[in-house]
Amino acid sequence: MAGFSPIARRRVSRTSGPPARMAGLPSPMVLTKLFVANRIRMSQLFVLLIVGLLAVSESHWERTFMDAVLFLVGAVLVGAATMGRLWCSLYIAGYKDGTLITAGPYSISRNPLYFFSFVGAVGLGLATETFTFGVLFAVWFALFYPAVIRAEERRLRDLHGARFEDYARRVPRFLPRFSLLVEPEHYTVRPVHFRNHLLDALWFVWGLGLVELIEAVHMYQLLPTLVLWY
Repeated sequence: MAGFSPIARRRVSRTSGPPARMAGLPSPMVLTKLFVANRIRMSQLFVLLIVGLLAVSESHWERTFMDAVLFLVGAVLVGAATMGRLWCSLYIAGYKDGTLITAGPYSISRNPLYFFSFVGAVGLGLATETFTFGVLFAVWFALFYPAVIRAEERRLRDLHGARFEDYARRVPRFLPRFSLLVEPEHYTVRPVHFRNHLLDALWFVWGLGLVELIEAVHMYQLLPTLVLWY
C-alpha cells in the first residue's frame, strides 16, 4: 500500500494476530470450575430454564406417530434411570465418604449414579416429544459433568490411595461394563440414609409428570405457544 514504510509494515505485523477474547466474557475453564463448585444450584437453574422454555413452546411432532415414539423411548429411559439410581443408592447410602464402594453398580462403573442420571436426563428430554431437549440435556451433561467426575475421583484417590488406583484400573469411569458385575450375597443397608436417597432417585419420575402437566396446560390453551421444537 502507498505511504507505508517498511517500519510501519513491521509494526502492523507485530500487532496483528488472532483477536483477543472479548473483555468480560468468562473462559470455558472458569465456567467449568464455577459449575463444579456450584453443581446443584446451577443444575437447578438449568432445569428452571428448561421448564420456562417448555411453558411457551410445543413439539413440532404433536399428534403424530413420532410424538408417541419419542415419549415412549423417553419414558423407558426415565424408568431405567430411576431403577439404576435406586440400585446405586442401595449400595452408596450412608457409605459415600468413609468407604470405597466397589460392589453392585460400582463394580461395572466407577460413576454409575452419574451414568444413570445422564440416561434419565436424555430420557426426560425425549419425553417432551422433541429431539431438541434430549440433545440439549446430553450437551449440558457432556460440557460440565466430566469435570465434576474428575474432581470427585481426585478426592477418592486422596482418601483411598492405592486401593482406588487398583479399582480405577479394573473398572471403567463412566459407561458400564456389565461383564464385571459383582454382587455380594449379603449387604448391610442403612435404612435412614437410603430413605433420604429415595427422593433423589425419583426426581426423573416427577419430571416426567411435570412434562405431561405442561403439555395438558397447552392442550387447554392456557399457555402461549411461541416456539415449535423438533
